[in-house]
Parts: sequence; C-alpha cells; structure tokens
Amino acid sequence: MSTTQARVAADPTCWSCGAATGGEHFCPACGKLQPLPRGTDYFALFGLTRKLCLDAAELEKRFHQLSWKLHPDNFVRAGEYERELSLDRASQLNDAYRVLRDPISRVEYLLAREGMRKEGEHKQQAPPELLEEIFELNEWLDELRIARQTSSNGEMMALRGKLEAARKNFEEKLRAVDAELDGVFGQWDAALDAGADDAARKKLMTRMNELLNRRSYIRNLAANVQKELAEA
Repeated sequence: MSTTQARVAADPTCWSCGAATGGEHFCPACGKLQPLPRGTDYFALFGLTRKLCLDAAELEKRFHQLSWKLHPDNFVRAGEYERELSLDRASQLNDAYRVLRDPISRVEYLLAREGMRKEGEHKQQAPPELLEEIFELNEWLDELRIARQTSSNGEMMALRGKLEAARKNFEEKLRAVDAELDGVFGQWDAALDAGADDAARKKLMTRMNELLNRRSYIRNLAANVQKELAEA
C-alpha cells in the first residue's frame, strides 16, 4: 500500500486542515488536493452516477477540465504528499477516461464494480442458437485449410465466398447485439432514475452480462474467419 493509499480516510475530511470536504477534489476550506474517498469509482471521479448512456462530448470536456486542474505541473511547489496525490490522481483520471469513453469497457467496468462480472471475463460458451452455423463454419474452415494445399483456384474461390458470407453474417449479428445492449443501457439508466430495487437492477445486469458474453463469442468468430480469409 502506498503512502497516499494509507492516508485515505473513510470519512472525507481534509488531510491538511481537517475540514469536511464532501468528497470533492479540493478542500473548500484550504484548497489542498484531496485523496479519493474509499469506494470512489470511475463514474464518481468524473462526478457522474453509474449510468451507461453517457454523452461522449461532455465526458471529454470533464476529462480535460480535471486533467488541467489535477496535472502534476500545478503542484511542483506543493509538499511531498500533495505532489504524490497529484501523480496518483492523474494516473487514475487517465485510466477512468479510457474505460468510460468506450461503451463496452464502460458496462464491463460497471458489472465488475457491482460484483456481476470478473475483470477481463470473456466467457466462450457458444450461444445455442448458433451451434448449427458454427458447426458449418468449422467444416468450411477445415476445407479451406486443406484446399490451400490440394485444390484448384475455383474450389478456393467457392470456399472464400462461403466464408465471406459467414463473416458478414456474424458482423450483422454483432451489430444486433450492440443494438440490444444500447437498449438495455437505456433501461438501466431509467431504473436508476426511478430508484429501482436490487432485484430489478440485478435482472438488468444479468441480461447485460449475457449479451457481453454473446458479443465476445461472435466477435471472435468473425475475427477467426477474417484471419483465415487473409491467409487464403
């Protein structure tokens, strides 16, 4: 644990003057930079609730404003502790922006914070409704690998045509999953506004987790087909 982490108090009071900070970045009494209260997530770092339909332009604006205020160059004459805080905060801010600006990493982060998904989790269980297509795809891929060594150009072209159609099909399915995710994002935000109970929120998070796993599997299928086509 770093010196900064060790000094973060559960109660948001200023480390320098003891005034209540309300979890703000700077103490309203003495102006000193403050450590993040325990449990602060990337959303709270930007002053946001855990909503998923974020305005990209507004997020970028907040990022640049905070980057300017928290930049280590502003603390070169400060004490060692405050300089350390500025370095930590600049790193945290960059990590938070990288995660929140992408809708997929944003929902993955939310689910991880809510205990619904492990960081980096990408389950690779085939969606049941795609099993027949996946079986057929694997047959074509096997035929293509063999055809590279033994078949005529005509046979290769026919297989490439089938695989290209399969790639487009999976990309369409991927777009459909993304559209469904967008819809659930809206439902999640509406549930937060309505003060939905834990059961209602968990149901939405379970659905988002299922869609993320489906998305990951389909994306990998499309990528594998593209790789084989590039090598054919």
